[in-house]
Amino acid sequence: MSTLTFHDPRGEAKTSPEPYGLSTRLDQPITIGLVANGFPDSVRFLDHVEKALAERLPSASFNRYDKGDASSVVGEGMLDDIRSECGAVIAAYGH
Repeated sequence: MSTLTFHDPRGEAKTSPEPYGLSTRLDQPITIGLVANGFPDSVRFLDHVEKALAERLPSASFNRYDKGDASSVVGEGMLDDIRSECGAVIAAYGH
């Protein structure tokens, strides 16, 4: 009879975890940026995200951004727009 051994591929962390310190208030009007990264269906996925958030956050408005190309980074112009227009941002990709 053979024994089955499982290997856990997770390594040990070299640094201690730190809590995520950024936050935004969602109990007041806010503009949320939705950034599609250019993968197929990323825009369509964010359509569903926007719909779900709008139901839960009726005072929120949404600005849409699309990199257009999954292999490129968000340009400085788009980053400036996001910074000046949004109080929060969600970046997403499709499959």
